[in-house]
Amino acid sequence: MHERIQDARTYVRQYGRPDLFITFTCNPKWPEITEAILPGQKANQRHDITARVFRLKMGKVMALLTKQDIFGPVRCFMYSIKWQKRDLPHAHILLLLTEKIHPSRIYYFISAEIPAPDKDHHLRDIVTSHMVHGPCGSLNINSPCMNEVIRNGTRIKECSKNFPKEFLKDTQTGHDGYPLYRRRKSGDGGYTAEKTLGSGSCRGTFTVDNPTTHCSPGLSIHTSMSNSATV
Repeated sequence: MHERIQDARTYVRQYGRPDLFITFTCNPKWPEITEAILPGQKANQRHDITARVFRLKMGKVMALLTKQDIFGPVRCFMYSIKWQKRDLPHAHILLLLTEKIHPSRIYYFISAEIPAPDKDHHLRDIVTSHMVHGPCGSLNINSPCMNEVIRNGTRIKECSKNFPKEFLKDTQTGHDGYPLYRRRKSGDGGYTAEKTLGSGSCRGTFTVDNPTTHCSPGLSIHTSMSNSATV
């Protein structure tokens, strides 16, 4: 572990800061997992299955990034795999590209908008199924992301991930180093989608828009259309 940390520091010292920080998370609804567990079992109860499936898909993702160069030639990379509260693994990946990202291609790498319904149905389905935060806030006060805080002497609950975000016409550089992504309103070039959650008497449909969305169009399309790994 110490040697690998030293390697990572050498990369940064030689080539500068990483260009991309990618999080890849195990999905308990992957068919390779749901078809392998027994009736009544949950994915987080079968670490032997989830770890094996995640490792195979992780290898495919790294091949897409470092061999097929879907984001461009990669100079070097590093990643770490973690297991946290929900017992499912996730990976943090850092990529240092040979060529720096041009601002004109930023929306291929990262987008915070729901795709147009008449242009890319496949990507739209991916985003609305997996890349919509919540619901939380007034729609679901018991969401896991809701934390109790005190505002002006009043105890309230709010999203710990700061969703929903604000509408923005263009991507901006944030004061803390994190960018503020373009999230256009419905009448200003943005789109909405209907999402249904729950079952029985608790089943409900609500409208989602760009303040609750985030994805990587390029990575999502390449991984979802792969025959050997559906991410």
